[in-house]
Amino acid sequence: MDFAAARERLVERLAEDGRIDDDRVREAVAAVPRHEFVPAERREDAYRDTPLPIGEGQTISAPHMVAIMADLLDPAPGDDVLEVGTGCGYHAAVTAELVGAEHVFSVEYHDSLADEARERLDRLGYGEVSVRAGDGKDGWADHAPYDRAYLTCAGPELPEAVVEQVRPGGYLLAPIGDRRQTLVRARRRADGSLERDEHGGVRFVELQ
Repeated sequence: MDFAAARERLVERLAEDGRIDDDRVREAVAAVPRHEFVPAERREDAYRDTPLPIGEGQTISAPHMVAIMADLLDPAPGDDVLEVGTGCGYHAAVTAELVGAEHVFSVEYHDSLADEARERLDRLGYGEVSVRAGDGKDGWADHAPYDRAYLTCAGPELPEAVVEQVRPGGYLLAPIGDRRQTLVRARRRADGSLERDEHGGVRFVELQ
């Protein structure tokens, strides 16, 4: 299979469907070899626009959802970004294309997935992405404050610790809910409160 051609077709289709509006996001998705982030037996499906299982009950998000989240967060080069839910590392790699790998800090609940993601990101040229195993609800205070933070897993509310680690004026993005989830973007005000807007129904694995 010609993975490069398949990736190009996927990106063109997402752009035609209006799921990628930003040229920087388009270039980021086009740059990341998604087939390297899925299990070997699922590589033929890597450029289908659908989630795929990666082990430990987790999934790699559909490319359109990664693009939508990147577009909503609109990170600038050099922004420090916290990711909760590394999974296989695909979303972190796309974020690294936008801000620089050294500005991405990702927390994964499962030790095995964290180790595999760290090795994979390093092999593919994203070795400066920082990955640790831990409870994502605690964020990663060592590198705060962040300009942006996002969750790749759904919870009942934005985790308080993660909110506190985003600088005033910074943005958070997460699927909120259990069976019925909504993608919520929030801007942290100077007084610590959040200004929120909603961006449609979504379906993610639950935050652990």
